[in-house]
Amino acid sequence: MSGPDPRASGPLIRLEGAGRTYVAGPVAVEALKPVNLVVEAGERLAVTGPSGSGKSTLLHVLGCLDRPTVGRYLFEGRDVAGLSDAELAGLRNRRIGFVFQRFHLLADEPAQRNVELPLLYAGVARAERRRRALEALASVDLLARAAHAPGQLSGGEQQRVALARALVKRPSLLLADEPTGNLDSASGANVLEIIAREHQHGMTVILITHDPAIAALAARRLSIWDGVVGEAV
Repeated sequence: MSGPDPRASGPLIRLEGAGRTYVAGPVAVEALKPVNLVVEAGERLAVTGPSGSGKSTLLHVLGCLDRPTVGRYLFEGRDVAGLSDAELAGLRNRRIGFVFQRFHLLADEPAQRNVELPLLYAGVARAERRRRALEALASVDLLARAAHAPGQLSGGEQQRVALARALVKRPSLLLADEPTGNLDSASGANVLEIIAREHQHGMTVILITHDPAIAALAARRLSIWDGVVGEAV
């Protein structure tokens, strides 16, 4: 799937009155109220808010896991509403890297195979998958652990494998949802250092966190409360 250069200048993300309502039977919940938002390529942005505020809904919209029910979402200049489900899955797999609080690793597969997974879905040849997976593991200081299964790794190491899996695609956007939430302070700092390094290399980063100290590391901060997104002071 081709598209604009992920390092090109200009907005990577544009939300135009975009919101998301979930309907369960007779009940409709407006989880994300219509928001206008522009994120430039290469920005580092933090989103804060309490549990149930709409952070996950915003992440799902930004990550093209859910489509807005109102308004428009343009990613790299393309309106996601005009994409088929297959095109949307392709965009997620090639352009967007995800890191979550839970590592979501395949328990029976070694680190290398876990990192290769998105490349397998993208149809990358086996030898190239292996080369890029080992390169990504080296970038997070885990090359020596490539043959180890998740159960043989510490929590910090598992999160770095998950980060390598997100980075191996060379995405234009990294979405990190509480990436240090299950880690001790030293492991969390290591993960944040890797994310900061990728940002310095030009990657756009959106970090969702409860921790004001982590949010303070971002040049720009948003807050969300009851589905309303605003610029944090």
